Amino acid sequence: MAPAAPSASAVPSAPADDPNASPDAILVRRTLAEIAPVSDQVTSYFYSLLFVRHPDLRGLFPVAMDAQRDRLLKALLTAAEHMDSPAVLTGYLRQLGRGHRKYGTQATHYPAVGEALLGALSRYASSSWDDETEGAWVRTYTTISQIMIDAAAENELHAPAWWQAEVVSHDLRTSDIAVVTVRPDQPYPFVAGQYTSLETPWWPRVWRHYSFASAPRPDGLLSFHVKAVPAGWVSNALVHHARPGDVLRLGPPAGSMTVDHSTDNGLLCLGGGTGIAPIKALVEDVAEHGHRRPVQVFYGARHDEDLYDIETMLQLQSVHPWLAVRPVVAEGPSQGLTGQLPEAVREYGPWHEYDAYLSGPPGMIRSSLDALKGAGIPLERIRHDSLEELVGAIG
Repeated sequence: MAPAAPSASAVPSAPADDPNASPDAILVRRTLAEIAPVSDQVTSYFYSLLFVRHPDLRGLFPVAMDAQRDRLLKALLTAAEHMDSPAVLTGYLRQLGRGHRKYGTQATHYPAVGEALLGALSRYASSSWDDETEGAWVRTYTTISQIMIDAAAENELHAPAWWQAEVVSHDLRTSDIAVVTVRPDQPYPFVAGQYTSLETPWWPRVWRHYSFASAPRPDGLLSFHVKAVPAGWVSNALVHHARPGDVLRLGPPAGSMTVDHSTDNGLLCLGGGTGIAPIKALVEDVAEHGHRRPVQVFYGARHDEDLYDIETMLQLQSVHPWLAVRPVVAEGPSQGLTGQLPEAVREYGPWHEYDAYLSGPPGMIRSSLDALKGAGIPLERIRHDSLEELVGAIG
């Protein structure tokens, strides 16, 4: 499962007309509004400036920039947009700072990035750009970069920039889905429901994000469910080329789609396709904590044959009486329910005493999110991967 990447929209869009916005935030958002229609040109110019003025930084990026060329700039612009929300923003930036260590990013690189950022903005936001706006952006970027630098420095004291991980098993479940299990070269701490970034030896410096398919295991092994997608460099390498003995690299764990064990609320889990991977991890997490709270899993797929992990989920159901697993198949006759996942969930409500967890394709998350809000589950009790990041992380 390729979920959220800490790169773009980990926080919701800021209101453009917020009456409580600071003067700097107003100027920053005015710039963002002006460059929105020409964002591709801004991105290209930003990287051109960065690599022409600082060619030594080109080595930190993939050879083929089209795979993830806009992620750094998009992350910076997203952070700038939310400077008036420090509680939300700080966690986002700290995660970015920790994650950037795996690229070899150093504190000394941030001024070069800031220089390219200001250069691109001043060129394409010419109508709104003036000394006052430039000052607002300098202050904003200084704050952003310092949070990231501090987070990286703190993380360096107790964690490596990346982990080496040897593939120990490769289970091809369908023609395009594999369960890949790896052994890290040193302990890898994470929480069920989180994800990591992964790099293969076939595509150096190209990282993709995958959810852990189990809760932490005593043997320290980590498993991922990977679906090969068209033109997906990393996913195709993992599904069709990876074999036991190959060595991958893992970035630090990230994500907040984790179980709150301080509440008695039930868990309503919706997993579509390989999105069942973190859902399985959450079920194991509940089981290990020994707290018998109800867990309802809706496992969505297009056809019966796409329910590649249904036997595992049904086995968990047979062991845990508090767990119910319902496969939902969109097309054709099914061993379970037939139809779309959101409709099936609505039929089995109400869900007022449940916390919801969504994992799967972006379209499924959008429709399920609307259905759950319509069913009366407050937004703060619905956890899911950020939609724009899901799109950006596929590959």
